[in-house]
Amino acid sequence: MLSDDFMPPTADGTAARRFEPRYRVTMAHRAARSLLAAPAPVLDRIIGAPPIVLDGRVLDRRVQALLAIGERLMPGDGSRSFDPDQRRREMDRMATTGMPSRQGLHVSERRIPGPESTLAVRVYRPFGLEPDPPALLYIHGGGWVVGSLDAYDGTCRLVAAEARCVVVSVDYRLAPEHPFPAPLDDSLAAYHWVRTHARELGIDGRRVGVMGDSAGGNLAAVLAQVTLDDPVGPPQVQALVYPATEASFSKPSHELFAEGFGLTRVDMEWYRAQYLPDRSTWDLPTVSPLLAPSVEGVAPAVVATAGFDPLRDEGSAYAERLSDAGVPVWYRCYDDMIHGFFGMGVIPECLGMATEIARATARPLHQT
Repeated sequence: MLSDDFMPPTADGTAARRFEPRYRVTMAHRAARSLLAAPAPVLDRIIGAPPIVLDGRVLDRRVQALLAIGERLMPGDGSRSFDPDQRRREMDRMATTGMPSRQGLHVSERRIPGPESTLAVRVYRPFGLEPDPPALLYIHGGGWVVGSLDAYDGTCRLVAAEARCVVVSVDYRLAPEHPFPAPLDDSLAAYHWVRTHARELGIDGRRVGVMGDSAGGNLAAVLAQVTLDDPVGPPQVQALVYPATEASFSKPSHELFAEGFGLTRVDMEWYRAQYLPDRSTWDLPTVSPLLAPSVEGVAPAVVATAGFDPLRDEGSAYAERLSDAGVPVWYRCYDDMIHGFFGMGVIPECLGMATEIARATARPLHQT
């Protein structure tokens, strides 16, 4: 069941005014949001543990509550499913709880040519855009194994509305059925299609960016590198939200946050095994963009990381590598957050962070 009376908070946390954008929410989302808005003593009872302080950072208390609830919903033996299909169903189900559905957009679906068969894409166009607006190709996360157009519908709606652009979300093939390089090949095919079908999409084909989170951030970063000499041209911006940039998992944050913060070391090793079954591929620049011989000349970057995320240090290292090469970089580490905050719309501040990232992504796209 859907309810459409949720109004987002303003920047200072006060109640939204009538003219602000509306969201449609599921009852599960409403219930979760109400629970996490409970007074501190109630959250303390839900969590049953003191605040987490690690590496000089304090975990957001509502995030800690979400983690505590998630642990209690695990099977009695604490085991996690490693069946790809089950994980895909779980992610789709969780998405309707995590993100509200931004209204005020036209959303359509179609199929486009892919490397081996057609690919599904979903096109988001906010009402009232400028003539021939810019566009973003959105490449979803999920460890190259899970994730779908439905799971990222709320995220893409928000990005399109806040970046004031057309967003094209691509349903690329997933591992283990389609390991590397299939997800990358599909993402490149979708990028080429957006660039070469600008008139059909009603966009400015010169102003096309790429955006992705986690595994999608990896694919977006690689795409920005490999299209430098592409006939259709490189993207105008690359927006990377807690991106995976090095397959070796060698950074300190991988040890610091190996367990207890949603995405675990065991999870990441399983995802890597599905996508990269051949160990010899791990150091390829098309797998680990941090290891590319050069990143000079790639698109301006928006890079966001989370303070309690195993991927934090490799995302930060990539932002620094880009900056050292003279690439303009907008970088934010949201210190009290975990991996996945970009889709945790049940916490109002997470919607604010996602909005900030979307608007930062918009700036290079709207430059003339």
